[in-house]
Order: sequence, then structure tokens, then C-alpha cells
Amino acid sequence: MDIYRRLFAAYGPQHWWPGETPFEVAVGAILTQNTNWGNVERAIVNLKNAHTLHPRDLHRMPEGRLAELIRPAGYFNVKARRLRNFISLLVSDYDGCMKQMKASTRESLRKKLLGVNGIGPETADSILLYALDKPVFVIDAYTKRVLSRHTIMEHDEPYDTFQGLFHRHLERDVRLYNEYHALFVRVCKERCKTKPHCSGCPLEGV
Repeated sequence: MDIYRRLFAAYGPQHWWPGETPFEVAVGAILTQNTNWGNVERAIVNLKNAHTLHPRDLHRMPEGRLAELIRPAGYFNVKARRLRNFISLLVSDYDGCMKQMKASTRESLRKKLLGVNGIGPETADSILLYALDKPVFVIDAYTKRVLSRHTIMEHDEPYDTFQGLFHRHLERDVRLYNEYHALFVRVCKERCKTKPHCSGCPLEGV
């Protein structure tokens, strides 16, 4: 919590995750794999301009057409397939409704999401936290970088080990997890870069 308070005092609320609907947030979580958010935004704008940012519309859309629309996000053929895999789960198990999906337990949802080809722990947890309001802490490269540089945990520890640290020591709170993860991203983009700028960092001395 000391780390969280320092980051929040320095940067304030981050207003994550950008998206007008839970489905848009889930789509963004899949498209952001191995690319930056600006590219994802362009892909989502394409889907909106085509009036297709809806589960059933994308479920009916030929994969090639979907790939063309999301081209700005990179790896567009792979991501089109992954997106369709997620949407197939949403349509078959939850009638294409994010609200129905949200009504399921965190544990059952995580198991199903991890069973979708192309969705790993980070993407699954991003969907759970940001689209479905489930208290799951998202671990990414930025989180690992900060914790390992401050000798809290070895960088190469497994995803679940990093996540367990937060789940054990923090209250299970969606807003806290949301804000904390976003603050890790912020401090890494501004300070804890590949070549870190430690002088004046909010976490200097931790």
C-alpha cells in the first residue's frame, strides 16, 4: 500500500480502462496484445465506423473481413481468430451478453477464458477486472519490472506467484486493483523505462 499511495499521490486517478461498453473493453484487451494502445484505438474506430462493434455482428462476420478492420492493431489475422474465439464463447455460453457473463463467478469465468485459444492469464484477467468488474489483479511486464527492480520479487517468477502477492496482501477490491495496475503502467512509461530514470521517481528509496 505504501507503493500504491506514493504512485497515486504523484499521478492521481488514471481512468482505466478506456472503452464505452464492457464488450469494447474486452475487445481492446485482446487487441492490445503485443502492440500499443494507439494502434488498438485505430482498430476499434474501424469497427465502430463499420457499425460492427457488437458480439453477434462480429460473430457473423467472415474472419477475413474482421482481420481487415483490425489491421492497425498488428498481427491482425491471429488477433481476428482470437477475437472470434472469445466471441464464440460469449455467444454460446452467455447468449452474446456481457451482463450474463458478469453474473458468473470469478473462478468459473477465469477457467473458461483461459480455455479460449489465444487468451492467456494477462488478457483473461484484464477482461475480468476491466470489463466484468471482478477483483483480479492483472500482472504485466510493467508490474514485474517495478517489483523486481525494488527487490520485492524476482522478475522471472511465474504469473500466479506475482498475482498471489497482491491477492494475499491487498483487500479484494476492484477499484483498488484497477487503479494500482494503471499506476504501474504510468510509472513505467514515465520513469521505470528500459533505462530507468530513478532520480525524482515517486518510488525512489522504496
